[in-house]
Amino acid sequence: MLEVEQLKKSYGKVAAVDGVSLAAKRGQTVGLLGPNGAGKTTTVSIIAGLVRPDSGSVKIEGRALAGDTDPLKREIGLVPQDLALFDELTAQANLQLFAALYDLDGAETRRAIGAALDLVGLSERAHDRVKNYSGGMKRRLNLAAALLHDPQILLLDEPTVGVDPQSRNAIFENLEALKSRGKTLLYTTHYMEEAERLCDRIVIMDHGKVVADDTLPGLYRLCPAANTLIVELDAQDGLRATDLESLPGVRAVNLKSDTLRVGLQDLARETPRVLEWLVERGHLYHHVASERADLETVFLTLTGRSLRDS
Repeated sequence: MLEVEQLKKSYGKVAAVDGVSLAAKRGQTVGLLGPNGAGKTTTVSIIAGLVRPDSGSVKIEGRALAGDTDPLKREIGLVPQDLALFDELTAQANLQLFAALYDLDGAETRRAIGAALDLVGLSERAHDRVKNYSGGMKRRLNLAAALLHDPQILLLDEPTVGVDPQSRNAIFENLEALKSRGKTLLYTTHYMEEAERLCDRIVIMDHGKVVADDTLPGLYRLCPAANTLIVELDAQDGLRATDLESLPGVRAVNLKSDTLRVGLQDLARETPRVLEWLVERGHLYHHVASERADLETVFLTLTGRSLRDS
């Protein structure tokens, strides 16, 4: 549905976007993940047509966007990072303004506003002024404004910034409902837990470049140790961490007190070998658990810095 090819954009000597390519299918949520300053917002602005790239192309269903008046742009809805609302107007009046900008007629406007407010759970507050809304409610109204013209592609630039956990969950539920209707979502964030919950595929950016583009399982496999096996031993009994390092598939070993942590690339294949090795040598255990690498670990592996670093 959406295809971005080799986008580049520089401001002076600074390359904000440096050869970014990505794709999103119909009904798919693609996460654009990276720290502040990675180039996410500039990439989204180029896709939305707000910023002209130095080179590269944006295609919708195989057709390249051609200028500000291209009808294809109506397939795109943008939820910007900064709230695009008028505090002195009611929610209803805000949406009527946006509907007029989209050139919707009276019947279309009523239907679209009703559907959008219903989706984001603000129907009962439609006639309240936006200045009396909480931060989370404003974020949800911001989403509603982007939906009025029924776009196929929704660009979301960090839509949960500054909202409480309850409002964040409400926004997540809204987005999952849109995805179930076949909408294509491009979701930018620097919160790994949001990407893990929402996204079918994740593009990781750093310094204007794409450093990884894969599903979650694929990204985890980029780590030297994709999983950690945690074994609570009855006692150390002379066990040394170095004794395990020669086993096939073992990437890292840490032994602290009676807790053994073994980094493994393939948990299902290599866990039985490790446990059998321990039992054969008389190292008994009473509890076994595992944990997988997360996106923070992936990002540290790829870039050497945290997802939340500026």
